[in-house]
Amino acid sequence: MKLLDLLQGIPVISSAVDLNMEIGEVRYNSREVRQGDVFVAIRGFATDGHQYIGMALEKGAVAVICEEAAEGIPAIIVKDARAALADLAGNRFGHPSQKLKMIGVTGTNGKTTTTTLIKHILECQGHKVGLIGTNQNMIGNEVVPTERTTPESYELQALFARMVEAGCTHCVMEVSSHSLVLDRVRGVRFAVGTFTNLTQDHLDFHKTMESYREAKAKLFAVSDQGVINLDDPVADKMLADAACPSMTFSAEQGAADLCARDIVLEASGVKFIAGYRDHTVPVTLGIPGHFSVENALAAIGTCLALGVSLEDCAAALASAQGVKGRAEVVPTDTDYTVLIDYAHAPDGVSNILRTVRGFAKGRVIALFGCGGDRDKTKRPIMGSIAASLADYCIVTSDNPRTEQPQAILEDILAGMQDAKVPVDVICDRVQAIHHAMDLARAGDVIVLMGKGHETYQEIDHVKHHMDEREIIADYFKK
Repeated sequence: MKLLDLLQGIPVISSAVDLNMEIGEVRYNSREVRQGDVFVAIRGFATDGHQYIGMALEKGAVAVICEEAAEGIPAIIVKDARAALADLAGNRFGHPSQKLKMIGVTGTNGKTTTTTLIKHILECQGHKVGLIGTNQNMIGNEVVPTERTTPESYELQALFARMVEAGCTHCVMEVSSHSLVLDRVRGVRFAVGTFTNLTQDHLDFHKTMESYREAKAKLFAVSDQGVINLDDPVADKMLADAACPSMTFSAEQGAADLCARDIVLEASGVKFIAGYRDHTVPVTLGIPGHFSVENALAAIGTCLALGVSLEDCAAALASAQGVKGRAEVVPTDTDYTVLIDYAHAPDGVSNILRTVRGFAKGRVIALFGCGGDRDKTKRPIMGSIAASLADYCIVTSDNPRTEQPQAILEDILAGMQDAKVPVDVICDRVQAIHHAMDLARAGDVIVLMGKGHETYQEIDHVKHHMDEREIIADYFKK
């Protein structure tokens, strides 16, 4: 592909290269550069791609797209290299998202389950659907590994292209606040944008809750229709900022366009009556917790906006399965229950523990930690919530990353100083899980929070294999 074609629509400040040259590939990681490639120098959190321009040229890059360069560098200067990368990727792959019905779901909690439910409903309608999310990416039934909730723009466009080639008609994706701020979804137009909720998370990046909310609201500037949770405290602001017509849903208020009433919460799942306009249908979903009602409504509202009937949505949800690492019950053949959940923020901890309290016949044993190099202010809050809702707490490591594990634990314990329940501190997560199982009695529910679908623990930039399902199995072998 010619460099000129790759640059289509991108404002260029200056150029010191032949724009008619053929380009091998677009790269933003200097280590992946090959002879004939163009290197895009983007500014990241930990490092600045401009520092690696020399390396890229040594490895064979014939041009560099950047925001500044020394004299003599074959550079194309642009105002925003990150935005340029997204536009280059769209041009490189022929804007594949335009050939798909795009559905975006944003919010702090519920994105993974909601996108999975939407995919299931659409597949029950006969569509082939791609999925992009925290757990995994999928092209129909093919699983594609993922590193982050929303991939970088180049990988994202490449994934869209694979979906189109495989015959997908729809793509449903989790749209993180980071991706909206960092132009990862730049150039993507969504048929429907859906908002689940907003609770404290990622303040290390966004700094304030209002900034975090504004990042989420960006989705509705690039959506044709919005679907918004009226029960969330920021719903009015989200609706006011939405640049598209929006439908509301609610599990608590009758004023929403789509409502749930007569809600029944059971250990095996939820049941409720969904009402939309003058239609009502019974809905059954085999995932427990009040938050499952909210996720179901978000999925139904999204599919209603896409033209699926309320009756068809309800019929599909009756056969929907739970998501790995979300209120996942691990088979143990014991008289107590072990449950894995991805809860890694205050609201998530509260939701899962309240759900478990609703069906636990014995004690609720909460095991959790907090991720390193992330929002520190939520750590004591999570500790306080766990101590108030569980009967026994075990504080341990999550992904310490580059922080000292003990320092993270001390931040958590600051919120548990007035705990009226036992609190054990065991830094080693494997030992902590085995300790929880040593403690368990008939009817107890052990809730392992934070890892969810993850099968690793990250320490000093190295991911060590750690699957909590295997840890539980090993316990019984020993």
